[in-house]
Amino acid sequence: MNHTSLDLEQYILNHIDNEDPVLAQLDRDTHANILYSRMCSGHLQGTILTFLSKLIQPQRILELGTFTGYSAICLAKGLQPEGELHTVEINDELEEFAYSYFEKAGLSETIIQHIGDAETIVPSLDETFDLVFMDADKRRYVDHYNLVIDKVRPGGVILADNTLWDGKVIEPVAKNDLQTKGILAFNEYVKNDPRVETTILPLRDGITMLRKK
Repeated sequence: MNHTSLDLEQYILNHIDNEDPVLAQLDRDTHANILYSRMCSGHLQGTILTFLSKLIQPQRILELGTFTGYSAICLAKGLQPEGELHTVEINDELEEFAYSYFEKAGLSETIIQHIGDAETIVPSLDETFDLVFMDADKRRYVDHYNLVIDKVRPGGVILADNTLWDGKVIEPVAKNDLQTKGILAFNEYVKNDPRVETTILPLRDGITMLRKK
């Protein structure tokens, strides 16, 4: 009998913790009202992010690419008491939407929103981070990685989303496909970076996990 990846994903969803009601509402609201709604992390990836964050027990988290706030809420669940999560989003039209759900999740004082270009905002943050989640412009992943690596403590973790890019990483690349080229460049770059240990979790669209030595 042949099983599709959707069948297996549904089986997994049936055998993991139930989705937080606030996150379930956020997911529905995102898909009903926001363009490119598939960018929302969703329940399966969200549980992985929460699980990893709780294992790391970070005091400070940095996220590049807030979108509607699903992943930020998931990551914030693992913060130590008095911990903070800084999240950066270039699209100012999403700020109020995300903030409304940070309030509903009781995290509006814990999650600090920054609206603008990461290359301007990240250097201005006088923080050392235990955990970084990269999920912004794929064309600039190498640049964003170099922005954050020196702000991560030794032993800290960087998670980079979408690094299998719907399988496009093993297909011929069109000349104008700058996002796939950006992902390929990033994957090659971190594989050869002696500052980190690297693996890829083949979950959803791929998550590269990096531990700073």
